Amino acid sequence: MTEINRRKALAQAAISATAMMVMGPSAWAQANSAAARPAAPKAPKLAATLRIVIPANPGGGWDQTGRALGAALTAVSAADQVVYENIGGKGGTIGLAKYAEKYGNDANTLLMGGMVMVGAVALQKPAVDMTHIQPIARLTSDYLVAAVAANSPIKTTKNLTDAMRSDLKAVPVAGGSAGGVDHIFAGVLARAAKANPENLVYKPFPGGAEVVEALVSGNAAMGLSGYSEFSDAIAAGKLRTVGVSSRHSAFGVPSFREQGLDAVMANWRGVFTGKGVPAGRTAEMLTAVEAATNNEAWLRTLKQNKWDPSWLTGKDLTEFLELDLTTARVMVYLLKLKA
Repeated sequence: MTEINRRKALAQAAISATAMMVMGPSAWAQANSAAARPAAPKAPKLAATLRIVIPANPGGGWDQTGRALGAALTAVSAADQVVYENIGGKGGTIGLAKYAEKYGNDANTLLMGGMVMVGAVALQKPAVDMTHIQPIARLTSDYLVAAVAANSPIKTTKNLTDAMRSDLKAVPVAGGSAGGVDHIFAGVLARAAKANPENLVYKPFPGGAEVVEALVSGNAAMGLSGYSEFSDAIAAGKLRTVGVSSRHSAFGVPSFREQGLDAVMANWRGVFTGKGVPAGRTAEMLTAVEAATNNEAWLRTLKQNKWDPSWLTGKDLTEFLELDLTTARVMVYLLKLKA
């Protein structure tokens, strides 16, 4: 394929990929789960002890989701106890590789994943990728909040747009792992502001607490994360919000789109199992997870963290993952993202 034809093919793929990125997974979730879910069946007893591998450091969104799922699984008696194993680094790809190697055939060990992992796989092209695991269910979706230090001169989306357009390198952005949803959205913001994404200075951190510290210390001009990871610092007056990546206001924060910057994206998280786990056992896991996500403990966590339920399984989930990975690969190329 010539370079010209390659560019044309990528441009064509970008049309559908960018449309998906603008819609975001939560829009897809609404299309696929708008109908009321039937009452969940009783959860089967999977094991006395289940393990959930969380491919991120403690305290972040993945960790919160994994521990909330574990609490709900015990609440519906799918297990007597759940133990957690945090393996952070490189957008979840280190945890993914270790999970596939150690627990790929383990019917009592689950893995948390999501868009961050998909983006990291697209950027890093690791030897162990999403083909080495199998999805059980997509669980949640939420939006990204852009925050700045309380004393930052950036007070509005217009201030941010002007600063990025004037000198993008002078607006370092802090967020999660390289290639993850925060990184991709930083590129989307730069592109929407008509700045050159190749000049983006992106500083990846293992968790929301480190992003907050980077902002407060002046190590970054803007931070991107889920609202739940910024909420304490916002309430304490350490940070101010600039915009949110939804189409309309969320968390009491006006969206970028409402403020004239066409930048919309949603994040999602889900649960997976090993490639070697048989279909019958995977079906039992799905039934248990479905019961858990209908439990009051889980629903209370959704409300507390302002996460949207985003239930998706089976063929629809497989197709969604394929589209999400294609989207991430195209966006990495278009935005010139670097690991």
